[in-house]
Amino acid sequence: MKILNNCLHFKGDIPCLPHKKSGVHCTGCEYFIPITKRILIIKLGAAGDVIRTTPILHKLRAEFSNAQITWLTDSPLFIPEKYVNTTLNWSEKNIIWLQSREFDLLVNLDKDRHALALAKSIKATEKKGYLPDDFGKCHPADVDAGHKWQTGLWDDLCMQNHKSYPQEIFEMFGYEFKGEQYILDLPETDVKFNLAEDEKIIGLNTGCGTRWLTRLWGKKNWIEISNKLHDIGYIPLLLGGPIEHEMNTEIASSSKAIYFGYFDMKDFLKLMNKCDLIVTSVTMAMHIAIGYRKKLVLLNNIFNKHEFELYGLGTILEPSDKTCLGCYKNTCEIECMSTISPDLVLEAIEQLLIT
Repeated sequence: MKILNNCLHFKGDIPCLPHKKSGVHCTGCEYFIPITKRILIIKLGAAGDVIRTTPILHKLRAEFSNAQITWLTDSPLFIPEKYVNTTLNWSEKNIIWLQSREFDLLVNLDKDRHALALAKSIKATEKKGYLPDDFGKCHPADVDAGHKWQTGLWDDLCMQNHKSYPQEIFEMFGYEFKGEQYILDLPETDVKFNLAEDEKIIGLNTGCGTRWLTRLWGKKNWIEISNKLHDIGYIPLLLGGPIEHEMNTEIASSSKAIYFGYFDMKDFLKLMNKCDLIVTSVTMAMHIAIGYRKKLVLLNNIFNKHEFELYGLGTILEPSDKTCLGCYKNTCEIECMSTISPDLVLEAIEQLLIT
């Protein structure tokens, strides 16, 4: 029997879907799809970074419709199954398997030492993104990654950059970014939320993680915006995880905001998808909002605003003192985010909801 192991459907260890569906074998199979390119993407990183890397899949699938795409990541939930054939998490067994493989194209988008080392060890005809240099340090694999690499080295170049993150990622692959959207699936979940279907729900994502606490807007501001939103007929909905639970509980008890508690990621995605607009600092929730095409008010202080591609969905508000931008401090005596007033946020919300 002829075996077509170069078919996208062929598994090698279990029956393929066409066989299970129609009982076909490789010989003369009408479902045969030859693999034209084997592509490996290494993007481990934070969930938000993984989500905002997904636009490149539009281009890869348009360019190589029959490609076998493998993605190695720490956030497998956010890899769209429709576009990626195999999603792997970082584990010893997966690393061993990848190191035995050979790819036509390997693109490593991570600067971490273990990602660099793996990218170097895997056989591939072409390698792009980042690789280790002779000293084991991150270095661009080719000229296409040069810009993104240098803006990560020098703060002044970073703040002068006017390219968005998706634009830089496309450039690292050797393509031109043309507004391709995030790809974010909505996982199935049985959780139900008691929220009115005919009222505007404003998601208030109050936290910012622990790395850069200077991004926090403050409980007083969240309480004030919650009350203002409620008083004009909107539903203020507090969002967050375990880290924000205590703060969100306090905000809810001191305001007219709704707080359901925190959830696992699938349920959190469903809750965010219920919102008409999201107010957040630069966090994973920002990228989820963009992925679900939600209106967005983004509170930013430490990052270069040009790196964010909002696709016309949102407004970026920043502190009045522009010297605070790009500081990357975790703590600071200057509470610059407090200069973004609740009235200014409310104005941005109302403007976005009428457009």
